[in-house]
Amino acid sequence: MNFSDVVRTAFFALRGNWMRSALTSLGVIIGIAAVIVMVSVGQGTQQEIDKLVSGLGSQRLDISPGGGRGPGGGGARQSASSFFTLNEGDAAAIREEIPEVQYVAGMLRGSTQVVFAENNAATSWQGVQPDFFTINGWTVAQGEGFDAQAYTGADKVVILGETVRKTLFGEDDGIGQTIRLGRVPFTVVGTLAPKGQGGFGQDQDDVVMVPLETGRRRLLGAMGLPAGAVMQIALTVTDARDLDYVQGEVESLLRQRHRIGPGDSDDFNVRNISEIVATRTATTNLMSKLLGAVATICLVIGGIGIMNIMLVSVTERIKEIGLRMAVGAGPSDVRRQFLAEAMLISLVGGVIGIAIGVVGALLVGQFSELPVALNGKVVGLAAAFSIATGLFFGYYPARKASQLDPIEALRQ
Repeated sequence: MNFSDVVRTAFFALRGNWMRSALTSLGVIIGIAAVIVMVSVGQGTQQEIDKLVSGLGSQRLDISPGGGRGPGGGGARQSASSFFTLNEGDAAAIREEIPEVQYVAGMLRGSTQVVFAENNAATSWQGVQPDFFTINGWTVAQGEGFDAQAYTGADKVVILGETVRKTLFGEDDGIGQTIRLGRVPFTVVGTLAPKGQGGFGQDQDDVVMVPLETGRRRLLGAMGLPAGAVMQIALTVTDARDLDYVQGEVESLLRQRHRIGPGDSDDFNVRNISEIVATRTATTNLMSKLLGAVATICLVIGGIGIMNIMLVSVTERIKEIGLRMAVGAGPSDVRRQFLAEAMLISLVGGVIGIAIGVVGALLVGQFSELPVALNGKVVGLAAAFSIATGLFFGYYPARKASQLDPIEALRQ
């Protein structure tokens, strides 16, 4: 029997009991659809992590107040001076004494109500130093950035994020207009290029920027901050391979500047962004493997269903097998026929499963918050799994049929 004869015979054999064949392929359909949906979700999540990495920066360290003074950690901190343990001098020392550092900037932050005419919005503000824009990937789309006088003189100037600009001015850029942050009037000197949604789902454009000293005097004046205090220091290194070394140097320098003795806890925290990203990547990979394992179990169950039905088919068709062998069919012909039937069931189920999986992945991306990345490799992988399932689980029933004795088969 040639290949076309084998396929035609298998097709007619399956069509004779099409309901059972359809139910047999159901396990493969579910398994293939599950593979496509779950792998697409896993790849979409990985792309979101890549976006997060590009947003945070893989060559960056963030330094914030924290820890406690004295052995075993610190107690309660009541005053602003005891909480704001970082200052502009720390940022300047890092810039001057650690040559591997490329950019460094201190910052303050808070929330406020911004008002222009009858338009207003609740947003967050950030008081920044010049390098802050480069470290965080911000660019000025319209207008201009802060000049040196704005940073040193606490000028009441502001740069708007895209979300705030639209809320206050609609289609206008708002350059030169006066708005209020809280009760303080500010002049709009520029707008930021939009960034969109961040890696954690926040609107990155819902923000306004002011010079650091402006934020300290005009927006946080009532808090009585220590001179030069900052809430955070961010820095980037020239070479990502120096990140761990720079982290150690920063910690040593700040302990020296803050007069922290041996055995005493730090009054600051240094956060390595690459470590956070690596942890999240490892978690995502684990989840992807778990999803893949679930999909594989579905395929195995579907394959076992094919094998069981094919064994039943062999039992039911013993007389047919004996007749075929009696008229000249060899064991290899019988084996190819039953193997073709198993693979045909699996292949048809795979095609239907691929269609359902593609539609399901698109629906997941449309109606849920899960990120989905569907590509041709996923579909090709699913098709390969479908063929492999039929071949693997159909071989044993086919081999059993080919080993029947024709005389004993006819006697049945």
